[in-house]
Amino acid sequence: MSAQTTVGSAPAARRPRRSKHRPAWEGRPSIGGQTLKTIVLTCVVLAVLFPLYTVILTSLSTQAETIRVGGLVTVPGELTINAYTQILGGGIVTRAALVSTFITIVGTVLSTTVSVMGAYGLSRPGSFGHRPILFIFLITMFFGAGLIPTYLLVSSLGLINSYWALILPGAVSAFNVLILRNFFMGIDIGILDAARIDGAGDWRILGRIVLPMSRAVIAVVALFYGVGYWNAFFNAILYINDNAKWPLQLVLRSYVLQGVTLPGSGVGQVDVATGAVTGLPIKMAVMVLAIVPILIVYPFVQRHFTKGVIFGAIKG
Repeated sequence: MSAQTTVGSAPAARRPRRSKHRPAWEGRPSIGGQTLKTIVLTCVVLAVLFPLYTVILTSLSTQAETIRVGGLVTVPGELTINAYTQILGGGIVTRAALVSTFITIVGTVLSTTVSVMGAYGLSRPGSFGHRPILFIFLITMFFGAGLIPTYLLVSSLGLINSYWALILPGAVSAFNVLILRNFFMGIDIGILDAARIDGAGDWRILGRIVLPMSRAVIAVVALFYGVGYWNAFFNAILYINDNAKWPLQLVLRSYVLQGVTLPGSGVGQVDVATGAVTGLPIKMAVMVLAIVPILIVYPFVQRHFTKGVIFGAIKG
């Protein structure tokens, strides 16, 4: 009986003992540590929100209020929506907002569609030209043709002063294609083979199986493209000569940063008597129009952001 007990207890005796002391990163933070974290996070949040608050408040203030405080308004005073009424009542700012919206929607749909199809083809090892095409994609991440050859190509295609010049030159990002490819390679091959046995072709597999399983990464890639198109202005500087076709970001750069008086804006530049910028509320209103759409869209995609990027980057 004692022998059985000894034999039976031997494995238990060989089990490693769990340490009573946890590593520092697994332990509960002290009261001082929690207080310090709260203070640091509060400072970070304030550093992010305070400039946005100042811009929005200034855009809602009157010109007299901005002159009184000598610039940006931090304490609410006399509030009005005249700045938004003026810039949205027609003119170049309204047209620029519509142009940016059109370019963002069309460009995002086109770029996401092409990237998904390209990534799915590259994720299939037996596809035609798999390795050479993948190698070309990787090269474009490190080497570019340069500004002058790109401009000559766009010009030779007759895209100068065309909205397509703001979409096609950057329609496909090699980084986004690789993110999608790695995600597609992480899908269980057995599911795809079962669909092939049932008679499904590549288009049906992509539309009925791959896309529903890849909503997170596709949403993140679409967000990347959308933010890129909305914030882009350099292509407009190069290829658009008609200011009626300017996107909102180029209007923002020319009007707010360079102080150019735009036709149809109805705003002067400098008040000689006070030296204050007379169009400051309207400038801030233009900035709000350029920032707020992305702030509205991002919360709907944020829950997919970490999952889509990290999973797509490490799989495969």
